[in-house]
Amino acid sequence: MSEQITIGVIGGSGLYNMAELTDKSTIEVDTPFGKPSAPLVVGTLHGKRVAFLARHGVGHVLTPSEVPYRANIYALKSLGVRFILAANACGSLKQDYAPGHLVIPTQLYDNTKSERGGRSFFGGGIVGHVGVADPFSPELSAVVLAAAREDVTDATLHHGGTFIIIEGPRFSTRGESEIFRAWGCSLIGMTTCPEAFLAREAEIAYVTLAHITDYDVWHTSAESVTVEMVMTTMARNIQHVQQVIAASVSRIDEAADYAAHHALDNAVMTAPDRISTQAKSTLRLLLGNRYAD
Repeated sequence: MSEQITIGVIGGSGLYNMAELTDKSTIEVDTPFGKPSAPLVVGTLHGKRVAFLARHGVGHVLTPSEVPYRANIYALKSLGVRFILAANACGSLKQDYAPGHLVIPTQLYDNTKSERGGRSFFGGGIVGHVGVADPFSPELSAVVLAAAREDVTDATLHHGGTFIIIEGPRFSTRGESEIFRAWGCSLIGMTTCPEAFLAREAEIAYVTLAHITDYDVWHTSAESVTVEMVMTTMARNIQHVQQVIAASVSRIDEAADYAAHHALDNAVMTAPDRISTQAKSTLRLLLGNRYAD
């Protein structure tokens, strides 16, 4: 594809139904890891071309464990995406992080168990170890934080906290919820892992805008989480999420060079002469000219 799109948005299909988004078109993309969750919707937002991807597919047909995370990230990378703004519905594990609030977390804890469509792009004869001490791009997080605080004044925003990701699709037991709180986690969700880690392997700066739909099940004075509760609060949250995304896109410097854009420097352990032609071909988009034939 000749058009280079540097900004990607991953979330629900409703995210791209915003008045500011114009010149919309749909792109079908295939990858070495299969098709992404849905066709990519590309449009112009504040003068910049943006690619939107419905994480769970059109109509929400994929469980968190069924999402093709590798294909999703690879598809965005193939368009030229260098920045990903992810929107994630989540539960709160803190009293002051209330339903309806927005959070830009700073840490991530992976408590998932399945392969989830592939946890890494590496394997099959090529080994890479990528650092994710700070899983969310600090530089991109600062852009989104400024956009949320200065341009969306009617939203309640928090910055910081550890986001624990569970397998799903079931909600937590009360015992699990209490343990996650004891571990010091602030938010609970089902889809940010391995999405954030794959974005790092693809050298894409990634940040999540978590919007709280419930208090999970630890909050005994609140009603236990249900799908109806989640959907009702999500519908109220979506306008604020759209506003923050639009404001963030307007502030992103598409030429900015962040630490995440160099995540693969010195990350590959496999000797160049031991990397198969097939492995080089599959990961050429990620590795660039590092291992050119």
